[in-house]
Amino acid sequence: MTSTTGDARPEAQPLAARTQQPLMALLIRLHLYVGLLVGPFIFVAALSGLVYALTPQLEERLYAEQLYTDGMGVPLPLARQIEVAQTHIGDTATLSAVRPAPRPGTTTRVMFKAPGLGESESRAIFVDPVSGEIRGDLLVYGTSGVLPLRTWLDQFHRSLLLGEPGRLYSELAASWLWVAALGGLALWLIRRRRAAGSTRPSGLRRWHSTLGLWLLMGLLFFSATGLTWSRWAGDNIGVARAALGMSTPSVSTALEGGEPVAAAGEHAHHGAMTMSGLQPATPALFDQVLAAAREAGIEAGKVEIVPAAASDRAWTVTEIDRRWPTQVDAVAVDPRSLRITDRIDFATFPLAAKLTRWGIDAHMGSLFGLANQLLLAVTAFGLASLVVIGYLMWWRRPAPVRRIGLRESLAGLSSRARGTVLALALLLGVCLPVLGVSLLLFLAIEALRDGLARPAPVRQSG
Repeated sequence: MTSTTGDARPEAQPLAARTQQPLMALLIRLHLYVGLLVGPFIFVAALSGLVYALTPQLEERLYAEQLYTDGMGVPLPLARQIEVAQTHIGDTATLSAVRPAPRPGTTTRVMFKAPGLGESESRAIFVDPVSGEIRGDLLVYGTSGVLPLRTWLDQFHRSLLLGEPGRLYSELAASWLWVAALGGLALWLIRRRRAAGSTRPSGLRRWHSTLGLWLLMGLLFFSATGLTWSRWAGDNIGVARAALGMSTPSVSTALEGGEPVAAAGEHAHHGAMTMSGLQPATPALFDQVLAAAREAGIEAGKVEIVPAAASDRAWTVTEIDRRWPTQVDAVAVDPRSLRITDRIDFATFPLAAKLTRWGIDAHMGSLFGLANQLLLAVTAFGLASLVVIGYLMWWRRPAPVRRIGLRESLAGLSSRARGTVLALALLLGVCLPVLGVSLLLFLAIEALRDGLARPAPVRQSG
């Protein structure tokens, strides 16, 4: 850092010193804009995510009648349980998946597609596996069959219940969250070096910086995993992973002579469930297909059996216990011969695919159960608090002074630094389109503000 008693002429200052001041101003202004303009979206995403993380316990109580049963004894064959569910729902619905009771005291879930349901919706009939009693009939969402409470919270968290256009809100929050987190870290490091030996900052700024440092890794995690589900950035991430050979393997349901078709992938929880081509499935085959899968090494208690979508397709049996990071194996079974035609084992996944799987499950609060949920809830609450503290800092700021804006900060950088910043902004704008468009909006708002603040020219009287 340049001494205050030395030569202060611009040509005598090192390049780093001449660059640091406008770079600091650029970081401050960008951090402020993200906080003021994107902060409300981040706040809503954090609070809705906090509630979502705690829904498993709420669902345990709210849907206890559907999920659990007092019936103890030898369970009925799956075929009999499915027949009971089909009798209850009627002939207009088509069987789409079955989840056998994972342990004694729980129910079997038989899922159907029916006229009038959305593309990602299905009806789940909950059956007592011992007595065959119907325990419930609920509308569930996605290929993972999320129950109504979590469906509502999930859609609010993703899109504010506004459908596809509403997803821009969550993508905006995820796109800027990592920028705000790393920008805040950079500002803290610069200020700490400048203030070496002086007293530590007090009040709201100290709370804001300390909390941000503690939550840094969690904020980066929220941003990265949230972007994988986003509309625009998520598509780019998927293309990049495919090009690098990092895509998550999927079991193929193609039989001899059929076109290769992969089963639902890693984002099945949020994805659409297209069942328009489903063929009627014979209930007796479910017991046989499950037995074949068990012999092939599908050991998890929680599994889902999906019948073939066409006569030239295989059935699939997939482990769905997301509490354990390795129980996501799947097999494809030929319903004619009960032969295993394809399989995927988590142990053989590329490292990137494993990390993606763990990241998605951790983001949803499924990994390791309650510990994961509490960590998510604490981080989400801390993020919401960061936004509130940031607004309080802005509200209690001293009397307004002239601040250097984004454009002026860029102009003050050296040519090399300015070119680097602009190239980075362009790259990020292409990879994260919502971030790029909103950055242009920041600049437009700043230009409008400067135009309104500029004093009107004084007319001279004739």
